[in-house]
Amino acid sequence: MSERPQHRRPATFKLDDPGVVVMDPDDTSRPSRGTIHVTPEADPALLPVPIEAPLLPARRGFRWGTLFWSATAGLVLLGTGLSVTHLIEDLFARSESLGILGLGFAFIAALALLVVIARETLGLMRLAAIEKLHQRAAAVLLSDDRPESRAIMQDLLKIAHQNPQLARARATLLGHADDIIDGADLIKLSERELMTPLDQEARRLISSAAQRVSIVTAVSPRAAIDVLFVFAASLRLIRQLARLYGGRPGALGMIRLMRHVIAHVAITGGMAASDSLIQQVLGHGLAAKLSQRLGEGVLNGLLTARLGLAAVDVTRPLPFTALPRPALGDLAKDLLTKRDVDQA
Repeated sequence: MSERPQHRRPATFKLDDPGVVVMDPDDTSRPSRGTIHVTPEADPALLPVPIEAPLLPARRGFRWGTLFWSATAGLVLLGTGLSVTHLIEDLFARSESLGILGLGFAFIAALALLVVIARETLGLMRLAAIEKLHQRAAAVLLSDDRPESRAIMQDLLKIAHQNPQLARARATLLGHADDIIDGADLIKLSERELMTPLDQEARRLISSAAQRVSIVTAVSPRAAIDVLFVFAASLRLIRQLARLYGGRPGALGMIRLMRHVIAHVAITGGMAASDSLIQQVLGHGLAAKLSQRLGEGVLNGLLTARLGLAAVDVTRPLPFTALPRPALGDLAKDLLTKRDVDQA
Protein backbone atom coordinates (compact mmCIF):
# COMPACT_ATOMS: atom_id res chain seq x y z
CA MET A 1 0.00 0.00 0.00
CA SER A 2 1.21 3.47 -0.81
CA GLU A 3 2.06 5.86 2.01
CA ARG A 4 -0.64 8.46 2.56
CA PRO A 5 0.62 12.05 2.33
CA GLN A 6 0.66 14.09 5.51
CA HIS A 7 -1.31 17.31 5.25
CA ARG A 8 -0.25 20.39 7.20
CA ARG A 9 -2.86 22.00 9.39
CA PRO A 10 -4.18 25.42 8.30
CA ALA A 11 -2.28 28.29 9.88
CA THR A 12 -2.02 32.04 9.58
CA PHE A 13 1.23 33.92 8.96
CA LYS A 14 2.52 37.30 7.83
CA LEU A 15 4.18 37.80 4.47
CA ASP A 16 7.09 39.67 6.07
CA ASP A 17 7.77 36.72 8.39
CA PRO A 18 11.36 35.46 7.80
CA GLY A 19 10.01 31.92 7.98
CA VAL A 20 7.92 32.49 4.82
CA VAL A 21 9.77 31.63 1.60
CA VAL A 22 8.29 32.71 -1.77
CA MET A 23 9.48 30.34 -4.47
CA ASP A 24 9.04 30.24 -8.24
CA PRO A 25 6.66 27.53 -9.52
CA ASP A 26 9.47 26.10 -11.69
CA ASP A 27 11.91 25.86 -8.75
CA THR A 28 12.42 22.18 -7.82
CA SER A 29 14.59 22.80 -4.74
CA ARG A 30 13.21 22.06 -1.27
CA PRO A 31 12.90 24.82 1.34
CA SER A 32 14.70 24.48 4.63
CA ARG A 33 12.98 22.74 7.54
CA GLY A 34 10.57 24.90 9.53
CA THR A 35 9.89 27.38 6.74
CA ILE A 36 6.63 27.95 4.90
CA HIS A 37 6.73 27.46 1.16
CA VAL A 38 4.51 29.91 -0.80
CA THR A 39 4.08 29.63 -4.59
CA PRO A 40 2.37 32.65 -6.21
CA GLU A 41 -0.33 31.92 -8.75
CA ALA A 42 -0.08 33.19 -12.30
CA ASP A 43 -1.81 36.46 -13.10
CA PRO A 44 -4.87 35.68 -15.29
CA ALA A 45 -4.14 38.79 -17.36
CA LEU A 46 -0.74 37.35 -18.29
CA LEU A 47 -2.05 33.94 -19.33
CA PRO A 48 -2.09 33.21 -23.08
CA VAL A 49 -5.38 33.82 -24.85
CA PRO A 50 -6.85 30.64 -26.38
CA ILE A 51 -7.28 31.15 -30.11
CA GLU A 52 -9.28 28.85 -32.28
CA ALA A 53 -7.73 27.11 -35.27
CA PRO A 54 -7.76 28.92 -38.62
CA LEU A 55 -11.15 28.87 -40.30
CA LEU A 56 -9.80 27.46 -43.54
CA PRO A 57 -6.81 25.28 -44.31
CA ALA A 58 -3.92 26.96 -46.11
CA ARG A 59 -3.63 26.12 -49.79
CA ARG A 60 -0.38 24.67 -51.02
CA GLY A 61 1.03 23.91 -54.43
CA PHE A 62 0.28 25.25 -57.87
CA ARG A 63 -3.42 25.72 -58.62
CA TRP A 64 -3.87 23.93 -61.94
CA GLY A 65 -7.64 24.23 -61.74
CA THR A 66 -7.44 28.01 -61.67
CA LEU A 67 -5.05 27.98 -64.64
CA PHE A 68 -7.39 25.71 -66.62
CA TRP A 69 -10.50 27.80 -66.03
CA SER A 70 -8.60 31.04 -66.73
CA ALA A 71 -7.34 29.71 -70.06
CA THR A 72 -10.83 28.42 -70.94
CA ALA A 73 -12.39 31.77 -70.10
CA GLY A 74 -9.78 33.50 -72.28
CA LEU A 75 -10.61 31.24 -75.25
CA VAL A 76 -14.34 31.81 -74.80
CA LEU A 77 -13.79 35.57 -74.62
CA LEU A 78 -11.68 35.55 -77.78
CA GLY A 79 -14.26 33.43 -79.59
CA THR A 80 -17.07 35.73 -78.51
CA GLY A 81 -15.15 38.82 -79.63
CA LEU A 82 -14.41 37.26 -83.01
CA SER A 83 -18.07 36.32 -83.47
CA VAL A 84 -19.21 39.83 -82.59
CA THR A 85 -16.68 41.30 -85.05
CA HIS A 86 -17.97 39.11 -87.88
CA LEU A 87 -21.55 40.01 -86.97
CA ILE A 88 -20.84 43.75 -87.10
CA GLU A 89 -19.04 43.36 -90.44
CA ASP A 90 -22.05 41.50 -91.85
CA LEU A 91 -24.38 44.19 -90.55
CA PHE A 92 -22.31 46.92 -92.24
CA ALA A 93 -22.34 44.89 -95.44
CA ARG A 94 -26.15 44.84 -95.40
CA SER A 95 -26.79 48.37 -94.19
CA GLU A 96 -24.76 51.15 -92.64
CA SER A 97 -27.52 51.91 -90.11
CA LEU A 98 -27.64 48.26 -88.98
CA GLY A 99 -23.85 48.28 -88.63
CA ILE A 100 -23.91 51.42 -86.49
CA LEU A 101 -26.71 49.95 -84.33
CA GLY A 102 -24.79 46.69 -83.87
CA LEU A 103 -21.61 48.60 -83.04
CA GLY A 104 -23.50 50.62 -80.41
CA PHE A 105 -24.88 47.45 -78.83
CA ALA A 106 -21.39 45.93 -78.78
CA PHE A 107 -19.96 49.04 -77.11
CA ILE A 108 -22.68 49.01 -74.43
CA ALA A 109 -22.13 45.30 -73.79
CA ALA A 110 -18.36 45.80 -73.51
CA LEU A 111 -18.83 48.71 -71.09
CA ALA A 112 -21.25 46.70 -68.95
CA LEU A 113 -18.82 43.75 -68.94
CA LEU A 114 -16.01 46.00 -67.72
CA VAL A 115 -18.21 47.37 -64.93
CA VAL A 116 -19.22 43.85 -63.88
CA ILE A 117 -15.59 42.69 -63.88
CA ALA A 118 -14.58 45.72 -61.80
CA ARG A 119 -17.37 45.08 -59.28
CA GLU A 120 -16.51 41.39 -59.00
CA THR A 121 -12.84 42.24 -58.52
CA LEU A 122 -13.61 44.79 -55.81
CA GLY A 123 -15.94 42.31 -54.10
CA LEU A 124 -13.26 39.59 -54.08
CA MET A 125 -10.67 42.06 -52.80
CA ARG A 126 -13.01 43.16 -50.00
CA LEU A 127 -13.70 39.56 -48.94
CA ALA A 128 -9.96 38.84 -48.97
CA ALA A 129 -9.31 41.96 -46.86
CA ILE A 130 -11.89 40.86 -44.25
CA GLU A 131 -10.42 37.36 -44.13
CA LYS A 132 -6.91 38.79 -43.70
CA LEU A 133 -8.19 41.16 -41.01
CA HIS A 134 -9.55 38.15 -39.11
CA GLN A 135 -6.15 36.45 -39.25
CA ARG A 136 -4.32 39.63 -38.18
CA ALA A 137 -6.63 40.06 -35.18
CA ALA A 138 -6.05 36.45 -34.12
CA ALA A 139 -2.28 37.00 -34.35
CA VAL A 140 -2.48 40.20 -32.25
CA LEU A 141 -4.41 38.36 -29.54
CA LEU A 142 -1.37 36.13 -29.20
CA SER A 143 1.41 38.69 -29.67
CA ASP A 144 -0.27 41.65 -27.87
CA ASP A 145 1.18 44.04 -30.46
CA ARG A 146 -0.29 47.48 -29.75
CA PRO A 147 0.69 49.27 -33.01
CA GLU A 148 -0.77 46.42 -35.06
CA SER A 149 -3.93 46.45 -32.96
CA ARG A 150 -4.41 50.16 -33.65
CA ALA A 151 -3.96 49.51 -37.37
CA ILE A 152 -6.60 46.77 -37.17
CA MET A 153 -8.93 49.13 -35.31
CA GLN A 154 -8.55 51.76 -38.04
CA ASP A 155 -9.34 49.16 -40.72
CA LEU A 156 -12.42 48.09 -38.75
CA LEU A 157 -13.57 51.69 -38.47
CA LYS A 158 -13.23 52.10 -42.24
CA ILE A 159 -15.44 49.06 -42.77
CA ALA A 160 -17.94 50.15 -40.10
CA HIS A 161 -18.06 53.72 -41.44
CA GLN A 162 -20.51 52.63 -44.15
CA ASN A 163 -22.99 51.34 -41.54
CA PRO A 164 -24.93 54.24 -39.94
CA GLN A 165 -26.12 51.97 -37.11
CA LEU A 166 -22.53 51.78 -35.80
CA ALA A 167 -22.07 55.55 -35.43
CA ARG A 168 -22.38 55.51 -31.64
CA ALA A 169 -20.20 52.39 -31.40
CA ARG A 170 -17.48 54.07 -33.49
CA ALA A 171 -17.57 57.17 -31.28
CA THR A 172 -17.34 55.07 -28.11
CA LEU A 173 -14.44 53.04 -29.48
CA LEU A 174 -12.50 56.14 -30.50
CA GLY A 175 -13.15 57.71 -27.10
CA HIS A 176 -11.64 54.77 -25.19
CA ALA A 177 -8.94 53.68 -27.66
CA ASP A 178 -6.23 55.91 -26.15
CA ASP A 179 -6.90 54.51 -22.66
CA ILE A 180 -6.06 50.92 -23.71
CA ILE A 181 -2.41 49.90 -23.39
CA ASP A 182 -2.43 46.24 -24.39
CA GLY A 183 -3.03 45.31 -28.01
CA ALA A 184 -5.17 42.27 -27.16
CA ASP A 185 -7.44 44.42 -24.96
CA LEU A 186 -7.90 46.90 -27.81
CA ILE A 187 -9.00 44.06 -30.11
CA LYS A 188 -11.46 42.87 -27.45
CA LEU A 189 -12.79 46.40 -26.99
CA SER A 190 -13.25 46.75 -30.75
CA GLU A 191 -15.12 43.48 -30.81
CA ARG A 192 -17.44 44.45 -27.96
CA GLU A 193 -18.26 47.85 -29.41
CA LEU A 194 -18.47 47.11 -33.15
CA MET A 195 -19.50 43.44 -33.29
CA THR A 196 -22.23 43.38 -30.61
CA PRO A 197 -24.99 45.01 -32.72
CA LEU A 198 -23.86 43.10 -35.81
CA ASP A 199 -23.95 39.76 -33.97
CA GLN A 200 -27.46 40.51 -32.71
CA GLU A 201 -28.62 41.32 -36.23
CA ALA A 202 -26.91 38.19 -37.55
CA ARG A 203 -28.79 36.05 -35.05
CA ARG A 204 -32.06 37.65 -36.11
CA LEU A 205 -31.31 36.97 -39.79
CA ILE A 206 -30.39 33.34 -39.11
CA SER A 207 -33.48 32.75 -36.96
CA SER A 208 -35.76 34.30 -39.59
CA ALA A 209 -34.21 32.23 -42.39
CA ALA A 210 -34.44 29.02 -40.34
CA GLN A 211 -38.10 29.66 -39.47
CA ARG A 212 -38.93 30.47 -43.09
CA VAL A 213 -37.26 27.29 -44.33
CA SER A 214 -38.94 25.13 -41.70
CA ILE A 215 -42.42 26.47 -42.51
CA VAL A 216 -42.08 26.29 -46.29
CA THR A 217 -40.55 22.81 -46.35
CA ALA A 218 -43.21 21.59 -43.92
CA VAL A 219 -46.07 22.54 -46.27
CA SER A 220 -44.30 21.94 -49.59
CA PRO A 221 -45.75 19.01 -51.56
CA ARG A 222 -42.58 18.13 -53.53
CA ALA A 223 -39.04 17.32 -52.41
CA ALA A 224 -37.58 19.16 -55.40
CA ILE A 225 -39.25 22.37 -54.23
CA ASP A 226 -37.75 21.84 -50.77
CA VAL A 227 -34.24 21.48 -52.18
CA LEU A 228 -34.55 24.57 -54.38
CA PHE A 229 -36.01 26.69 -51.60
CA VAL A 230 -33.39 25.63 -49.05
CA PHE A 231 -30.62 26.37 -51.56
CA ALA A 232 -32.06 29.80 -52.42
CA ALA A 233 -32.62 30.64 -48.74
CA SER A 234 -29.05 29.62 -47.88
CA LEU A 235 -27.60 31.79 -50.66
CA ARG A 236 -29.71 34.74 -49.55
CA LEU A 237 -28.71 34.26 -45.90
CA ILE A 238 -24.98 34.06 -46.70
CA ARG A 239 -25.20 37.19 -48.86
CA GLN A 240 -27.03 39.07 -46.08
CA LEU A 241 -24.47 38.04 -43.47
CA ALA A 242 -21.58 39.01 -45.73
CA ARG A 243 -23.09 42.46 -46.33
CA LEU A 244 -23.82 42.84 -42.62
CA TYR A 245 -20.15 42.36 -41.67
CA GLY A 246 -18.84 44.63 -44.43
CA GLY A 247 -18.47 42.37 -47.46
CA ARG A 248 -20.10 43.04 -50.82
CA PRO A 249 -19.88 39.75 -52.68
CA GLY A 250 -20.85 39.46 -56.32
CA ALA A 251 -21.43 36.24 -58.24
CA LEU A 252 -17.81 35.07 -57.95
CA GLY A 253 -17.69 36.24 -54.36
CA MET A 254 -20.77 34.17 -53.52
CA ILE A 255 -19.18 31.09 -55.08
CA ARG A 256 -16.08 31.66 -52.97
CA LEU A 257 -18.13 32.23 -49.82
CA MET A 258 -20.17 29.07 -50.39
CA ARG A 259 -16.97 27.06 -50.76
CA HIS A 260 -15.55 28.55 -47.58
CA VAL A 261 -18.75 28.00 -45.60
CA ILE A 262 -19.05 24.37 -46.71
CA ALA A 263 -15.36 23.81 -45.96
CA HIS A 264 -15.78 25.36 -42.51
CA VAL A 265 -18.78 23.15 -41.74
CA ALA A 266 -16.82 20.09 -42.85
CA ILE A 267 -13.76 21.07 -40.76
CA THR A 268 -15.65 21.83 -37.57
CA GLY A 269 -17.92 18.81 -37.89
CA GLY A 270 -20.92 21.06 -37.51
CA MET A 271 -23.37 18.86 -39.35
CA ALA A 272 -22.70 15.98 -36.98
CA ALA A 273 -23.27 18.28 -34.03
CA SER A 274 -26.49 19.46 -35.65
CA ASP A 275 -27.68 15.90 -36.11
CA SER A 276 -27.03 15.04 -32.45
CA LEU A 277 -28.84 18.17 -31.33
CA ILE A 278 -31.79 17.38 -33.58
CA GLN A 279 -31.97 13.85 -32.20
CA GLN A 280 -31.97 15.20 -28.65
CA VAL A 281 -34.62 17.80 -29.40
CA LEU A 282 -36.88 15.46 -31.32
CA GLY A 283 -36.26 12.65 -28.87
CA HIS A 284 -37.72 14.41 -25.83
CA GLY A 285 -41.34 13.93 -26.82
CA LEU A 286 -41.44 16.45 -29.66
CA ALA A 287 -41.47 13.81 -32.38
CA ALA A 288 -44.73 12.47 -31.02
CA LYS A 289 -46.35 15.89 -31.24
CA LEU A 290 -45.22 16.73 -34.77
CA SER A 291 -46.16 15.06 -38.02
CA GLN A 292 -43.54 13.74 -40.40
CA ARG A 293 -43.64 16.86 -42.56
CA LEU A 294 -43.32 19.17 -39.56
CA GLY A 295 -40.38 17.12 -38.30
CA GLU A 296 -38.68 17.47 -41.68
CA GLY A 297 -39.33 21.20 -41.56
CA VAL A 298 -37.65 21.48 -38.16
CA LEU A 299 -34.71 19.46 -39.47
CA ASN A 300 -34.26 21.71 -42.51
CA GLY A 301 -34.57 24.81 -40.36
CA LEU A 302 -31.86 23.64 -37.95
CA LEU A 303 -29.51 22.72 -40.80
CA THR A 304 -30.08 26.17 -42.32
CA ALA A 305 -29.27 27.74 -38.96
CA ARG A 306 -26.04 25.71 -38.72
CA LEU A 307 -25.06 26.89 -42.20
CA GLY A 308 -25.73 30.47 -41.11
CA LEU A 309 -23.50 30.07 -38.04
CA ALA A 310 -20.70 28.79 -40.27
CA ALA A 311 -21.21 31.81 -42.53
CA VAL A 312 -20.84 34.10 -39.50
CA ASP A 313 -17.49 32.48 -38.67
CA VAL A 314 -16.30 33.01 -42.25
CA THR A 315 -17.56 36.56 -42.86
CA ARG A 316 -16.92 38.06 -39.39
CA PRO A 317 -13.80 40.29 -39.43
CA LEU A 318 -12.86 39.46 -35.81
CA PRO A 319 -12.61 36.12 -33.98
CA PHE A 320 -14.89 35.40 -31.04
CA THR A 321 -12.96 36.32 -27.87
CA ALA A 322 -14.74 38.99 -25.81
CA LEU A 323 -18.20 37.99 -27.03
CA PRO A 324 -19.77 34.53 -26.81
CA ARG A 325 -20.09 32.53 -29.99
CA PRO A 326 -23.75 32.03 -31.01
CA ALA A 327 -24.83 28.46 -30.32
CA LEU A 328 -27.13 26.27 -32.36
CA GLY A 329 -29.08 25.38 -29.22
CA ASP A 330 -30.23 28.99 -28.77
CA LEU A 331 -31.38 29.18 -32.39
CA ALA A 332 -33.13 25.82 -31.99
CA LYS A 333 -35.02 27.21 -29.00
CA ASP A 334 -36.09 30.22 -31.04
CA LEU A 335 -37.19 27.96 -33.90
CA LEU A 336 -39.15 25.57 -31.69
CA THR A 337 -40.70 28.40 -29.66
CA LYS A 338 -41.84 30.07 -32.85
CA ARG A 339 -43.25 26.78 -34.10
CA ASP A 340 -45.09 26.19 -30.81
CA VAL A 341 -46.65 29.65 -31.13
CA ASP A 342 -47.73 28.85 -34.69
CA GLN A 343 -49.16 25.51 -33.56
CA ALA A 344 -51.18 27.21 -30.82
